[in-house]
Amino acid sequence: MELFLRNLRNLWFLFAKAEQLRLIGFLELMRALPRTVSPRLLAREPVQRCDFPRCGGACCVYGVWVDLQEIAAIRQAAALIQPHLPADARSLPWFQEREEPDPHALSGRVRQTTVLPRAEHPLGQACVFWRPQDAKCALQVAAEAQGWHPWRLKPFYCILHPLDLDEQGRITLDDTSALLTTPGSCLRPAAEPQPLVQIFAPELRWFLGETAFRRLLAAAQAEE
Repeated sequence: MELFLRNLRNLWFLFAKAEQLRLIGFLELMRALPRTVSPRLLAREPVQRCDFPRCGGACCVYGVWVDLQEIAAIRQAAALIQPHLPADARSLPWFQEREEPDPHALSGRVRQTTVLPRAEHPLGQACVFWRPQDAKCALQVAAEAQGWHPWRLKPFYCILHPLDLDEQGRITLDDTSALLTTPGSCLRPAAEPQPLVQIFAPELRWFLGETAFRRLLAAAQAEE
């Protein structure tokens, strides 16, 4: 009987692990969806990326909108994420209750992550997953601890920032003069114009895949 119960527990553990990985795989599905890019990203702008960690994770100031199915996947990975959260955030709800429609989300609905007062944050508040000790995201730290890509557990819109989607669902970038004056925009002025596709190469590679990214890079070079 004892052996039977041990085997049953082992089977349950394996089932739970498989279900966890299945839902985590949804996060990868979100990035694998076909994406197109606005011609806006073929331009050059006098901007550069933020200087993390000196910026203190300023982009985490307002939290992020998360697809309902992404929420389910993140919750399924809670045991992996909890140890990397700030101690005072481990027992709090990670997502706000209010839902909003989003035509670009896979489920069509999104919820925002919880935002907490944080005296350590440069703007005084931050996403529940922001870590005061190193300004990193607990989701990213948890993924790295598993030997995964740092973005594997992160929500779509979190990876996308400061890029955005236009009304047609294409990856784009808002007016940089406005972004440079927006807290947490992840952009700084640069002395010379830089190709946007190179500035945001990590994100574009992640969303488009290597082959499509190389085509985009060639198109940007042809515009010069």
